[in-house]
Amino acid sequence: MAYYVYLLSSGKHGTLYLGVTRDLVRRVYQHKTKATPGFTSRYGVTRLVWFETCDDPTTAIAREKEIKKWRRDWKVTLIENENPDWDDLYKSITR
Repeated sequence: MAYYVYLLSSGKHGTLYLGVTRDLVRRVYQHKTKATPGFTSRYGVTRLVWFETCDDPTTAIAREKEIKKWRRDWKVTLIENENPDWDDLYKSITR
């Protein structure tokens, strides 16, 4: 079973949100539809700009904790290395 660490953004160089989930499609959909109140719904953080797959929940949670400690510019570099235009990757995972 795959687990995912992901970054959402409100737009290019906008507000960032880092999360971990077992079902990336469902979780991003929840963010996009503002299904649960909280940070992402309050700040309009709905664009999936980066994600990484892990084999188990322990690894995914450890990776999330590691990235949470990073400075913002390191997170921006992580995104731009794989997604320089900050495209919404949600479409690519729902095909």
